[in-house]
Amino acid sequence: MLNTDLQTDPGRYCNSLTEYRRYRTREVAIGDVPLGGDNPIRIQSMTTTDTMDTLATVEQSIRIIEAGADYVRVTAPSRNEARNLEAIRTELRERGYVAPLIADIHYTPNAAEIAARIVEKVRVNPGNYADKKKFQIVEYTDAQYAAEIERIREKFTPLVNICKAYGTAMRIGANHGSLSDRIMSRFGDTPLGMVESALEFTRICADLDYHDIVLSMKASNPQVMIQAYRLLVNRMESEGFNYPLHLGVTEAGDGEDGRIKSAVGIGALLEDGLGDTVRVSLTEEPEAEIPVCIRLVERYAARPGHSPIPAIVRYPVDPYTYTRRRTRPADRVGGDNVPVVILTPHEPQSPACLSPIGYQYDAELDKWNIADMAPDFIYLGGRDIDFGLPGTLGKILDYDAWRDRREASNAYPLFDLDTFHDAPFRSERLNFVLADPDDLDPDAHDMLRGAANCVLVLRTENAHAMPDLRRAMAEFLERDIRIPVVFKREYIGIDDDALILHGAIDTGGLLTDGLGDGIWLESPDSEPCDLNRLGFGILQATRTRISKTEYISCPSCGRTLFDLQETTALIRGRTDHLKGVKIGIMGCIVNGPGEMADADYGYVGSGPGRITLYRGKDIVKRNIPTAVAVDELIDLIREDNRWVDA
Repeated sequence: MLNTDLQTDPGRYCNSLTEYRRYRTREVAIGDVPLGGDNPIRIQSMTTTDTMDTLATVEQSIRIIEAGADYVRVTAPSRNEARNLEAIRTELRERGYVAPLIADIHYTPNAAEIAARIVEKVRVNPGNYADKKKFQIVEYTDAQYAAEIERIREKFTPLVNICKAYGTAMRIGANHGSLSDRIMSRFGDTPLGMVESALEFTRICADLDYHDIVLSMKASNPQVMIQAYRLLVNRMESEGFNYPLHLGVTEAGDGEDGRIKSAVGIGALLEDGLGDTVRVSLTEEPEAEIPVCIRLVERYAARPGHSPIPAIVRYPVDPYTYTRRRTRPADRVGGDNVPVVILTPHEPQSPACLSPIGYQYDAELDKWNIADMAPDFIYLGGRDIDFGLPGTLGKILDYDAWRDRREASNAYPLFDLDTFHDAPFRSERLNFVLADPDDLDPDAHDMLRGAANCVLVLRTENAHAMPDLRRAMAEFLERDIRIPVVFKREYIGIDDDALILHGAIDTGGLLTDGLGDGIWLESPDSEPCDLNRLGFGILQATRTRISKTEYISCPSCGRTLFDLQETTALIRGRTDHLKGVKIGIMGCIVNGPGEMADADYGYVGSGPGRITLYRGKDIVKRNIPTAVAVDELIDLIREDNRWVDA
């Protein structure tokens, strides 16, 4: 049943902003593993082997399945690979593996039509299934645009009819970077463009009475991805659709950065009950994606029944665009300042203790060297330190400890609400006030509205943490309370892998909505340097504070023309000091200039042993031998005066 509230409210995209309830979609049969409806959130990955290598693809598929995947996706770039899916499927079934297979299609309708007769599901990208992307802007009249839709209908209908006849499901997967020139001309490079791209194909399916459809809105920028999925749900409801959602941040990269970026995007949607299947696109072996997916999904198994959170009657945030909440600056927090990072270090006995978090002291020169990812404040509690700090690092003390040393430079007090209200002394520069959302009654709101040089540290112990913090922020917006807010989350009894995911989810969705002026993560089981790196990684993933090079790296598949993991590591090793530079590393032209829409530079496989380099979406050099391609990339960055020596 469709949600009438969503249909009538253009700002609504989920069942509730404060109560965890999964958005109910229709069930879609995918072999014997149905998706959507009341089924569990499914998990999947994609093979990276050559699809024509039957044995290698089967062996890798088995590793993916045994790691816990429900579905396995295999690329079929041409008719030959599509035909070989039958051999792969047969071998898997003979070995006792019955997980449904999904054929991944780009550019080649004839391959899709073959694959749809063999596997349980096909994925098509509406941006390149019926169109060739030339990065040309054309002004269409309404009649011309309608004619284009009819052209697409004619090209797409045969596949729909085959899927209906064979009981094959379909994912219509729009990607931010591969929108057609036609969509770009009318809607731009926007979440709306992504949604309309998918819905054009969805409407054709509905007209043909075919409904075994799954939809996705992937982007390498989590902010764009989140906005597009939200808008998709709202638009689906308005048109009478409720198809399942496949969640993923495309080209997330590898290691910790890839996990943070995926958790920010996927987690923000899972928090609101959206999502029926998940794929984490890491530049690693595909089976390494599965444990990350499992941990993301398992987090919500016990989420229903969380402590109640008062409902948000009206959410004063546009969920489909980014606008940062306006705050009055308190020293260097809030206003136009980038979000800050606060860290609780182990007891620092000397300047050397701060080296792991980016502050290196040269005793001979009596000089501090400060890294790009060095925290802005450290919390010392009731103790102080007996050595000087650089001017860029503030120290936060509990009020009682600060009161006795309030003349010290770079020292700021931390109050609770009652102490702040009654305190005979406050800092003339900067005060921090710690509170939970439930503490913020009308009296607290009135006090904080007029509090000068004050930052609220907002924390929660609610299992449904992000919505609890969001509810407090919604009240501030409604009441026009412009105090800067730092989000504080404390994690006890979780390992580092879970910490990365939980920290990114609990704060990332808020930051991508323009809420928050800082982040403070604590975990007694983790090293301060790891917490510091995580904090900066979350800010980087949400595009709210850029402190390092960003890599938009595809996860590899059977189309890949070089070793993505090895090449990504090589490029990272030579360029990871280039703060703010975005480099796309793509294994083939399918994941080329379109998919790396956000990148400043692109390194794209164009043939065996050959690379094409891009500046933005423009080709700069073609068919460079792999042996010299990284050097050529660095020369290109130098040419643009963006290179600095490490």
